[in-house]
Amino acid sequence: MEWSIQEIARRAGTTSRTLRHYGDLGLLAPSRVGSNGYRYYDQDALVRLQRILLLRELGLSLPAIKGVLEGQWDTAVALRAHLRLLEQEQARIGRQIASVRTTLHKTEEGMELMAEEVFDGFDHTAHEREVTERWGREAYEEGDRWWRSLGEAGKKAFLDEHEAIARDWGLAREAGLGADSGQAQDIARRHCAWLSSSGAPGMSPGRATSAAPSRSYVIGLGEMYVADPRFGKNYDRYGDGTAAFVRDALTIYAEQRLTD
Repeated sequence: MEWSIQEIARRAGTTSRTLRHYGDLGLLAPSRVGSNGYRYYDQDALVRLQRILLLRELGLSLPAIKGVLEGQWDTAVALRAHLRLLEQEQARIGRQIASVRTTLHKTEEGMELMAEEVFDGFDHTAHEREVTERWGREAYEEGDRWWRSLGEAGKKAFLDEHEAIARDWGLAREAGLGADSGQAQDIARRHCAWLSSSGAPGMSPGRATSAAPSRSYVIGLGEMYVADPRFGKNYDRYGDGTAAFVRDALTIYAEQRLTD
């Protein structure tokens, strides 16, 4: 039995574009390609896709996932490894739930809160591995120090600024503007200034927004917005195709305005 790429994308909660991207990376080859160019997937491909999606949910980068898949030939062994990771994640979420319940109870009762109780199961370093793999350990450590130094007000302002930029990306796409339009390029300028404020790799966090990130960094980030659903969802929630629109506009801006 086999399924078309559209059927698999719908059942897996992903997109045909993502599945094609997986194929281009050598992660998920179709079982066959029809005379009409459509890709079809059999049961073995479905099992492999399940493993890919599980590893993505656990935060592994696509190159890391490829390495795992190429090194684990026995499906049962691989699934047992996935199960152990899922159980670890389940335990972490359980600690978060217990932490919130404890905070709620003690707050309502006027009891003193303990830091280890409030933050049990929470980890702001969730993307440590991915940042380190992509841009190096120094980039992660600089970003981590910068984030810790912001304080609650600074963190909220940083996130609010990104929310406003993401919303404007969605409005521009919905209005039918081109990625090279003046309005889209102005949003790209704001996006790069926002990146600069956080310290893009190769820069010191907190430098003035006039210190722009590098061309290759911005182009690579735009590609990641499309290829990685964890990042793409921040834009596609404002309409399907927004992440791709962001990528295209950032690429044009980077090629015309930025340097390496």
